[in-house]
This record gives sequence, structure tokens and C-alpha cells, in this order.
Amino acid sequence: MAETVYLKIGKCIEVDKNQVTLGDVAKIYATDKHITNKIKTIKIMNMNGQKESRFVVSILPIIQSITSLYPTIQIENLGEIDFVVERKSNKDSHNIWQWIKACIVWLILFMGSAFAIMAFNNDVSVEQMFAKFYESITGTSSDGFTILEVTYSFGLFLGITIFYNHIGKKKLSRDPTPIEVEMRLYEDDINHTLVEGTNRKEEHLDVD
Repeated sequence: MAETVYLKIGKCIEVDKNQVTLGDVAKIYATDKHITNKIKTIKIMNMNGQKESRFVVSILPIIQSITSLYPTIQIENLGEIDFVVERKSNKDSHNIWQWIKACIVWLILFMGSAFAIMAFNNDVSVEQMFAKFYESITGTSSDGFTILEVTYSFGLFLGITIFYNHIGKKKLSRDPTPIEVEMRLYEDDINHTLVEGTNRKEEHLDVD
């Protein structure tokens, strides 16, 4: 009975070396451990001298490379047909330039959020509404700084914190934050676009 090899490859795999083997990008299972170890050493690509950081690879040349070593083997692909291999940056993520960029992004988001909240409050006349509500309850005029404004400001902070599920490096729960979800959707769109563009041009990276 022919040996069956199971392959599972994700949509996008990050690697931190130039010489990439099948074992770096795929989960491989076979009852014969010798076959598994041999298949893991199949070279997928050589990134030396390549300017790009993302490469689209097709499963077909990988299957051809495996069957050239073991002609009678059966291959079950449980993952992607076309996948993206991304080269990790070797730059230190804690250098001063990374901190500067993070601060710039934080400042832009802070100013944009503050402007959006103020524009909304002004559009719906929150200040006037609070003043009328305060006067109708207490019988005195509002000076613009009452318990309503304080609790409203605290409620905004609490609501944003709960919504984004994140305080510094701490998470309120194990659920992914809205930003993480959007980033994953953005990455999926990029990978899908890369694969579709490569399929149209028929420029898959061949396995060495």
C-alpha cells in the first residue's frame, strides 16, 4: 500500500532566513518518519538577492518535487493551493525609529479621535442638552462643568476601553481586539490580491 503524506500550508507564512525549505512553511505528516524528515528538507526558494519581501508559491511544483523523490507516494493537501511566503524584517523592533513612528501614529489617532468626538458633540448640541437637563432636574443653571459632563467623559473613556478590549499591553479578554480583526482582514486582502495577481500573470515562484 502506498504511503500517504499530508500537507497543510497556511495563507501566509513568515520566515526569517533566505534558504526556505518545505518544513519551514508546511505541517507535514506521514507514518514513515524517514519520509517526513526527507520531505521537510525540500528547498522551496532562495531569497538571496531578492528585493521583494512577499512571494507567491504554488503547491503544484511542491507536489512535483515530492513525487520525484517518491514516485509511488500519495499526497493529500489539506491547506492552500497558492500561498504567500513573507520574509521577516531583521531590523530591531525596539529601536528609536520604531518608537518615533509609533508616537506619530498615536498622536494622529488621538487628535483625530478627539476631533471626531468634539464634532459629534457640537453637531448634536450635547452641551446645551446637558445644560437644559441639569437645570430641569436641579433648578439651577449649569456652569458647563457638572456631574453630567464628568460622568459623560468617564463613560466615553470606559466605553472606548471596553470596545477596543485593550489597556496598554493588557487585554480585558482573550477575544481579538477590533484593531486585530481589521489588521487580519487587511492582511487577507493583501494576500488574496497577491495570489490573484500572480495567477493572472502566471508568475508563481517555482520550487528549486
